[in-house]
Amino acid sequence: MPNTQTRRTILIADDDAEDVLLVRDALQTIGGPFELRFVRDGEDLIDYLRHRGEYEEGRDVPRPDLILLDLKMPRKDGRETIRELKSDPKLRRIPVVALTTSTAGDDVEASYDIGVNSYVTKPATYRELVDLLKSLCKYWFEVVELPSRSRHERKSH
Repeated sequence: MPNTQTRRTILIADDDAEDVLLVRDALQTIGGPFELRFVRDGEDLIDYLRHRGEYEEGRDVPRPDLILLDLKMPRKDGRETIRELKSDPKLRRIPVVALTTSTAGDDVEASYDIGVNSYVTKPATYRELVDLLKSLCKYWFEVVELPSRSRHERKSH
């Protein structure tokens, strides 16, 4: 990645251990000032963002600058999670990218209808995954202007 020096936290929500390892390895290949955090499903993601359970206040739980979210997860799937995130004034500004295997038009449309910021299909090869994640990181961390975190958001997640 080019010269962006601001450390960025990427939160990855995916229940497939192999996919998590591939994404982690691809982001490490890209390099850059990334801190990667992982959760298993939508329930864990919401707990992470609200500092509940194993993510309670006082632990090292940085607010993510970007969420990569699989749609098909147990307990709380991606759609339910997006709805909850986008209905919460303290969380709705965090960019959420659906990173999923589904190419179904209904999934794409439904995801945008409920507020996902981007919808991307998981590529077939590792090289394509590296290229995709490089493009996503460049876009979200170098091209677009993201809203600054207010004092209220930093204190009360």
